[in-house]
Amino acid sequence: MNHKIAIAGATGRMGQMLIEAVCAADDCTLTGALDRVGHAALGQDAGAFAGQVTGVHITDDLAKGLQHSDVLIDFTRPEGTLAHLRVCRDKGVAAVIGTTGFTEVQKAEIAVFAQSIPIVLAPNMSVGVNVTLKLLEMAAKALSNGYDIEIVEAHHRFKVDAPSGTALKMGEVIAGALGRDLKDCAVYAREGVTGERDPSSIGFATIRGGDIVGDHTVLFAGIGERIEISHKSSSRVTYAQGSLRAVRFLAGRKAGLFDMYDVLGLQ
Repeated sequence: MNHKIAIAGATGRMGQMLIEAVCAADDCTLTGALDRVGHAALGQDAGAFAGQVTGVHITDDLAKGLQHSDVLIDFTRPEGTLAHLRVCRDKGVAAVIGTTGFTEVQKAEIAVFAQSIPIVLAPNMSVGVNVTLKLLEMAAKALSNGYDIEIVEAHHRFKVDAPSGTALKMGEVIAGALGRDLKDCAVYAREGVTGERDPSSIGFATIRGGDIVGDHTVLFAGIGERIEISHKSSSRVTYAQGSLRAVRFLAGRKAGLFDMYDVLGLQ
């Protein structure tokens, strides 16, 4: 089967990695490349950055960019992704969304779109990260008493949201395994005289600097021992390959909201 794919944010770091992955895959064809209004690259071949000729030109016209596509891969910003999904719904185009930073209201809006088209929504498309999430679920259940839980994440200086979507997903998975709601137990900042640590809390620490692709570590700290479960990304290739697995998973599906656990059979 040949998957016809459009890429949003085509000139961004992730967009370029996705274009390379699609062009290199035997079962995928690049059929659309989208970017924001007024971008200097509009009209250029989507593969120009890599010295390739794809025949697909970057456009800010959503309808034009999606007209020959079966699925859109979107790693942009929440407002842009929601605008793209409206057009996807109207045209019956599936979506793979790696965008992070959605509010609860925006997530609810995506769920409504998923009643009309199939969508994979995941804060991290990496196969390794999603296996790590499964390991964290197992660890949290086994270490539910006597262990303090802290999540530390590090990303490049250009990332605009914090904590990362992946760190938040880790917190949600751990909280769910413990029968808690992350909204009630998350601690995102510590400064001054904070008092003793609440044993039911899940702490977050954020690092931003340089060109770090993405590092995540969850610390289970007990008395006399600590367990650390880490995932470190050295390249965005893993996100691109995971995205293509999501594209293949959506083939033939009419509607529904899915995540990478569904794609990888980890449910």
